[in-house]
Amino acid sequence: MRYSADHKAQTHERIVKEAAARFRRDGIGATGLQPLMKALGLTHGGFYAHFKSKDELVEIALRSATEEMGALVADKFNQDKPLEGFIDMYLSDAHRDHPERGCPLPTMAAELGQRGQPSPSVDSAVQHRAGLMAQALGNSKEAQAQSLVMLSTLIGALVLSRSVEDQEFAARILTTAREALKHQARAAADIP
Repeated sequence: MRYSADHKAQTHERIVKEAAARFRRDGIGATGLQPLMKALGLTHGGFYAHFKSKDELVEIALRSATEEMGALVADKFNQDKPLEGFIDMYLSDAHRDHPERGCPLPTMAAELGQRGQPSPSVDSAVQHRAGLMAQALGNSKEAQAQSLVMLSTLIGALVLSRSVEDQEFAARILTTAREALKHQARAAADIP
């Protein structure tokens, strides 16, 4: 049975979307191609009609996830008190509890770094997020440095909150980091 080019493009997009969610939730190494394809009602062999390798899928899924998250981030930075809104969103219980819908950096970037497989999509995402944060802080050289520290704190706090067993402690990690970062943002903007 022959399928239209549109069907192939839709299937490709379904694979990318499912992979992006699974890579963020379970990690790259823990996401097998066979279970991924089976979850979509597709065969393992059919994967290679869309991608050369799992590494290619990882990069495409990472790019897709960063673009998806980028739209949410851009929305926060178009609101009143953009940096505080972004911090609240990033260090929320919902973001902690649903990694499959959130920022790919805490799971995918950590794993790619551990494997020695840097990604241009990670570079792009970090530069974009840090750039928006630096703008909100006044875009000075100091603001640019501070934005990298703040972004690193956001990612680290989210990773730790997802990693501890005690849910009260997980919430405390998020709350402590969130309040400290918001205090930094207000101090940088001279807001009481």
